[in-house]
Amino acid sequence: MTQIKPNSRRGFLSGAGALTGAVVAASVSKVAMAALPEPVLQSRPDTMAPLVPQTGRPYNPVVTLNGWTLPWRMNNGVKEFHLVAEPVVREMAPGFKAHLWGYNGQSPGPTIEVVEGDRVRIFVTNKLPEHTSVHWHGQRLPNGMDGVSGLTQKAIQPGKTFAYEFVARRPGTFMYHPHADEMTQMAMGMMGSWVTHPKAKHPLIDEVDRDFIFLLNAYDVDPGAYTPKIMTMLDFNIWSWNSRVFPGIDSFNVRQGDKVRVRIGNLTMTNHPMHIHGHEFMVTGTDGGPVPKTARWPEVTADVAVGQMRQLEFVADEEGDWAFHCHKSHHTMNAMGHNVPTMIGVDHRKVAREITRLIPDYMVMGERGMADMAEMQMPLPDNTIPMMSGDGPFGSVEMGGMFSVFKVRREQKPGDYKDPGWFKHPPGTVAQEYAASMPEPARASPQGKSAMPAKGIPAREVEVQVRKPKTHSGH
Repeated sequence: MTQIKPNSRRGFLSGAGALTGAVVAASVSKVAMAALPEPVLQSRPDTMAPLVPQTGRPYNPVVTLNGWTLPWRMNNGVKEFHLVAEPVVREMAPGFKAHLWGYNGQSPGPTIEVVEGDRVRIFVTNKLPEHTSVHWHGQRLPNGMDGVSGLTQKAIQPGKTFAYEFVARRPGTFMYHPHADEMTQMAMGMMGSWVTHPKAKHPLIDEVDRDFIFLLNAYDVDPGAYTPKIMTMLDFNIWSWNSRVFPGIDSFNVRQGDKVRVRIGNLTMTNHPMHIHGHEFMVTGTDGGPVPKTARWPEVTADVAVGQMRQLEFVADEEGDWAFHCHKSHHTMNAMGHNVPTMIGVDHRKVAREITRLIPDYMVMGERGMADMAEMQMPLPDNTIPMMSGDGPFGSVEMGGMFSVFKVRREQKPGDYKDPGWFKHPPGTVAQEYAASMPEPARASPQGKSAMPAKGIPAREVEVQVRKPKTHSGH
């Protein structure tokens, strides 16, 4: 994580590598632009340190996974932000970039943080090749500020700047995204997070030591291509958190004993069962508000459906490197291919010899399962990523997509989000090969016959032959 001097707006802008500058729109005069907050742009994919408020009501800021918080200015008691809708280049993982649409240089756009009761004014400048709008997902606001083009407002045409203004009426976790050509614009990555902090101590919203937020999103990007296919409905091949895929997703670095909140929003086309290892959490809030304490129960997996926000909270009391991921197995893979036949147990040897005469670099795939894909050094098209990758302290992690790690450390200082490195396990606490001989297992004897035997169908023995492939060691 990039470390930023927490109490300095200047430190935020310079330490984060942000670029500032007036966005010159053809329809907005220089005089008019001078009246707007200067837009802040960010292109780096790092997780930026929390932005501690310098003006307005105080609050405990969130940390956006592989993202950042949008600065604001105070203008006669109104908190003013400036969003710029524009094409962006997002590094989804080292060596893999996508041409997306987003806000202020990134997809997703920056997180907006306010406090309950704040009057908020958001200027939106459109630098896209088509019209757009912004819907403030889950907010209570005047109907004309809801951001549905054609229904509650005229669309924001290219080169135009619109202003949205409303009071942040209730605390919680929300999103923003277009409600104009939504299929295209959201498939291209236009979305962002919004957090409204409570203005005072709240009976259903606990104070936490670490507060993380990210959005679930998905893309269909062919290997070697840069632009997502916007017509895909189900068969996405890139499953991401804040438009990043493992091993490009940063870890969650916390202190042992910290109370941790994770805010998750889903803007994909399917649900995602989010699963943590080594701990149990409570679902303490949704985009509808905090969950009553009588309605909470401990979980290790919580489903986040399409268009939902979920707040998960737990005490990080177990040291170690704990996996955190979507439990749909295909969502922890990168550049997934569809309609690929299963080749486990198929003897490739003869056909492989014939093919390599014509294609010297041909490689047998999937004969023993797919784990070999994490170790193969096969050539890849430009601008893509292996299906499984990421090296841990004991070898390949064989993961991709929606996967990261909670790094819980006793020595991590309060407010320190730096990566502490791999966990040093105490002696005798790591699973390893068992060298002693194993006794034969006891086997149950068969009891009786089928309760409903097939009638009129002659019994026929079918022999299934399976070729057992050799292991890496040749045994």
